[in-house]
Amino acid sequence: MISNWSKVESVPKSYNFPFGERPDDNLIAPFCNSIPIIDLQSLSSQRTEIINQILKASQDYGFFQLINHGISGELTRDMMLVAEELFDLPTEDKARLYSDDPNKLCKMKMSIDYSREKVHYWRENFQQPCHPLQDYINDWPTNPPRYR
Repeated sequence: MISNWSKVESVPKSYNFPFGERPDDNLIAPFCNSIPIIDLQSLSSQRTEIINQILKASQDYGFFQLINHGISGELTRDMMLVAEELFDLPTEDKARLYSDDPNKLCKMKMSIDYSREKVHYWRENFQQPCHPLQDYINDWPTNPPRYR
């Protein structure tokens, strides 16, 4: 698991893209003083406009910030803490969650398609469907304990 590679002193060769396959050096993201901020407060009356803002921010910058989404700061902080606890689990606990099975809905995985790609992306993520909750909660991990 990548998150346990704290003692790695150099990037493994399987994570180094050959020079001809790396992004173009001339490809530069647009400069901005702040990231795009999208306000969801008027979503019901300006749905099309807000969707277009999301599409434009995604295409131009690759990310954006949502405000007035209705999710409390407390819930957001708690979610971040649980995610940190999940990725800080011992390797053997995370290995139980790891899967390349495309049919498995709740899983930890590395890269994009680790078993098929020649060069891996340096990332580790956890995929977990959430809605509707009653359809998925039984597949969620039980560790860390406060995860559920």
